[in-house]
Amino acid sequence: MIRIRVGGAWSRLRIDELWSYRDVLAMLALRDIKLRYKQTALGVVWVLLQPLLAGGVFSLIFGRFAGMPSGGKPYLLFVFTGLLYWNLFAGILQRSGGSIVAESRLITKVYFPRVFVPCAAAISAVVDFFVSLIVVVALMIYYGVWPGMWVLLFPVAVGVVLALGVGIGLWISALNVRYRDFSYVLPFLIQVWMYGSPVVYSLELVPQEWALLFHLNPMVGVLECGRAAAMGGTGVSALSIAVALVCTFVILVSGLYFFKRVERGFADEL
Repeated sequence: MIRIRVGGAWSRLRIDELWSYRDVLAMLALRDIKLRYKQTALGVVWVLLQPLLAGGVFSLIFGRFAGMPSGGKPYLLFVFTGLLYWNLFAGILQRSGGSIVAESRLITKVYFPRVFVPCAAAISAVVDFFVSLIVVVALMIYYGVWPGMWVLLFPVAVGVVLALGVGIGLWISALNVRYRDFSYVLPFLIQVWMYGSPVVYSLELVPQEWALLFHLNPMVGVLECGRAAAMGGTGVSALSIAVALVCTFVILVSGLYFFKRVERGFADEL
């Protein structure tokens, strides 16, 4: 007797199938990168100009005028490093969040692992990150800052923010298929989340009674690791790193489970 059972969400996540379709992921990511810079006069220069101009404005207003502390480090390097990781996180959310809806024609006509769509969008944001990293290295050389062994935290910070962004992106991209409200809520969420993260200010400004609640934000651990990797030890908290790792794991696994569970209805709802 042969029994046919409907597999669960995890059974549909076939690693061998993902590997077989790896060329599709590369093609989608390369296409997104090309479209981003198509018919732009400055091309990749925009990736450098946007965070550099924002960092300059924040440095002038908060560093010079407001005199915000930066842990004894040059404020321009401090704020630009924070913007570097935050822009990577925000870029992954923005591009992956609406990726399924944007690829509706492709999804309804051709079969391939749907999870590749938000992942490809995240890869294009990573490319921008490494281009902007050139400015951070230049500022480190200019200010004579060397992090020493703290530079080993760099892959940790990049890996966590990438996994966290993809995990949330999987949730939002799947929900956005049925509830298009998420495309309007996402920019507001990113903006509010930025003010709740130490991107342009130091943890020194956080009142002690709010410190524990503040460290529940997984981006706090990411920003601490990222800054330590560029400027050396700047009060990296083991609690914030642990929270970032746990939250990232939970969000990524749950996002992948939810995405695989609802993806069967994408073609009908799109």
